[in-house]
Amino acid sequence: MGAGEQPQKEPGAELPELDALGPGGPYRARSRQEIRDVTGGTIARMSLVPALFVKRAVKALHAASPLPACERASALARAAELFRTATLGGLTAREYEAAVTGVSGLPAAVVRAATRTCADRVVNSYRSVQLARPAGAVPDWRDPLVRTSQAVWTRRGEVLAVHVPGNHPGTHGFWPEALALGYRVAVRPSTREPFTAYRLVLALREAGFGNDQVVLLPCGHEAADAIVRGADLAYGGDEVIRQYADDPGVLSLRPGRSKILLTADADWRDHLDMIVDSVGRHAGSGCVNTTAVLVEGDPAPLAGAIAERLAALPSLPPHDDKALLPVQNTKAARALEKFVLDRARGTRAWLGGTGFVDELGDGSAVLRPAVHQVDSAHAPQLSAEVPFPCVWVGPWSREDGVEPLRDTLVLTVVTEDDAFVQALIDEPTISNLHVGSHATHRHRPGLPHDGYLGEFLMRSKTVVRV
Repeated sequence: MGAGEQPQKEPGAELPELDALGPGGPYRARSRQEIRDVTGGTIARMSLVPALFVKRAVKALHAASPLPACERASALARAAELFRTATLGGLTAREYEAAVTGVSGLPAAVVRAATRTCADRVVNSYRSVQLARPAGAVPDWRDPLVRTSQAVWTRRGEVLAVHVPGNHPGTHGFWPEALALGYRVAVRPSTREPFTAYRLVLALREAGFGNDQVVLLPCGHEAADAIVRGADLAYGGDEVIRQYADDPGVLSLRPGRSKILLTADADWRDHLDMIVDSVGRHAGSGCVNTTAVLVEGDPAPLAGAIAERLAALPSLPPHDDKALLPVQNTKAARALEKFVLDRARGTRAWLGGTGFVDELGDGSAVLRPAVHQVDSAHAPQLSAEVPFPCVWVGPWSREDGVEPLRDTLVLTVVTEDDAFVQALIDEPTISNLHVGSHATHRHRPGLPHDGYLGEFLMRSKTVVRV
């Protein structure tokens, strides 16, 4: 199979089956859901387990003991390599990537990069969680170097429920940190893109995490609710998790709403490459892609320059190696187009103002970029995050201050004003700050994404010994 070539199912061949992975091993349920690609074609079937199966699986996780810490680190390293290279669940790494490309509509090159990113995060999981540990706490009270009175970093629970959305495979790189900390994990895969969760759980099991350490529980809403209620803590970003957003035992992934700000002492022309890259990298699908660009001064020249760059991107099927834009089923693409155009009323359109859906003729459509100019740093459109290269460009003034920049996952600020940088660091709703010409998607293992996951999973406990 050549690079970028879409695999074809032989006539009469059976569809791949994505089984549940319970404490007793793979389980094929009578109830199954068809997994469709962006053209509407069925490419796999996924078992849907009932609530009773979920309850028994979560009970088994509670009854299990974690692997010793030294074994967890080596197992995670093996799992990362298996995820990246091995044949798992009957799919080679290339076949897995082709399946993800087909159902997500993300370009093939983006999916290949996501495979590497996810594996890199998994192999660094044990190291990353140690970076989250407070300097005054130790990981094990039995360490002979521990004083008679010592803070020990300990789990807040034993079982974590994971409901990760299917917008990008890279989102699965974070939750294995829970295994590094000794949690047992129940994963509910996305029905939009279940292949990454399925492959990662298989890799973790083959690497040494037992069937009672990590399970895959594809299911409907009722059973999904049972996963959250049966676990000690829950993490993710789907509609089930959002119902528990006010529960302190649930960590809900927030929209990114990542932004760029250039103050008057920065010439946007010197940073245009970074801005366009922040908007368009990963096909504009990630929470770290730039949603809004604010500039101290007239935003029109910058908006026009961004639009000119993005307009040159080609419309191609996702399996084409030259594809850079996401593809969706045509019906879903048209619904998203209507949402954005309705939201853009009253703005100045530089690109995509009359529509941005480019149909490919096979039931799918490319989501072409959109650039709109707003007239205020407080415009409501600046918070409109959508899964393709869509950016809102507006003016900012010193009088606007920090307020328009709040509720931001990643903020890149290009400025010489150190006092303003300090104000941005002090703002609690800005999760990550890039000072200088650094793309909003820039990240590496060991750095927090939206805080360290370990901050949610762990706590420090005083232990006094005789």
